Amino acid sequence: MSDTNPTAAGSEGYPGVGRVLVVIPTYNEADNVRLITERVRRAVPSVDILVADDNSPDGTGAIADDISAADDHVFVLHRAGKEGLGAAYVAGFAWAKDKGYDAVVEMDADGSHAPEELTKLLDALREADAVLGTRYIPGGSVHNWPLHRLLLSRGGNIYIRMALGMPFKDATGGYRAYRMPVLDAIDVSTVASQGYSFQVELAWRTYRHGFRMAEVPITFTEREHGVSKMSGNIFKEQLLRVTVWGVSARKDALLNKLGRKPRQPSTWP
Repeated sequence: MSDTNPTAAGSEGYPGVGRVLVVIPTYNEADNVRLITERVRRAVPSVDILVADDNSPDGTGAIADDISAADDHVFVLHRAGKEGLGAAYVAGFAWAKDKGYDAVVEMDADGSHAPEELTKLLDALREADAVLGTRYIPGGSVHNWPLHRLLLSRGGNIYIRMALGMPFKDATGGYRAYRMPVLDAIDVSTVASQGYSFQVELAWRTYRHGFRMAEVPITFTEREHGVSKMSGNIFKEQLLRVTVWGVSARKDALLNKLGRKPRQPSTWP
């Protein structure tokens, strides 16, 4: 079923939300892709899955093709090469729009996002435009992370709240759901961020547009197979972008207060 039109099997969609596509970016996830797709299919049989593979040299794309051939809810988007998490999601969102889906879900391939908790996000999406799966509210948790990484993540989210004025406790998390009109309004195709700053930028744009946003608790479990894509450069990119966005937002607020129209940027945010 690679790169083909979704069949009518999932056309009824999720009650109160509509047709949902779970986008799962992959790069060298041969050990995980079959397991994660099976778990999603068991957890919420009405949703479809798009594996967006960045030409993984370990054969992840071929495994995904085999899964798709046997299941008309699973599709594969083969990309030319490794271009980053953000680019994979943007491509997946464009695919979802072209196929007429009502909502999309972001989910990691490595099992760190539990498909069994997907119903939490989709239930909340009935009353919201975007839902963030959150590790740092009551009911949320993180498993198998070393203390230094947990402190880095918690500290980064505190800084994001201070810099951008967003109330969310977990703006860097990658388990979330959006209604398609949100992605149109925030012009997701222009998002330049990669890595974890991609998640912050999407939340920031959605928040600034005034959409209804909700947080639900999730359990995050560090991958058991494969290698984490997190790096120091990704974290530095995130902090730099957040600082620039925060300074720009405060400058615009000051100009508004002084009765002067802020300069409109050519790109977001």
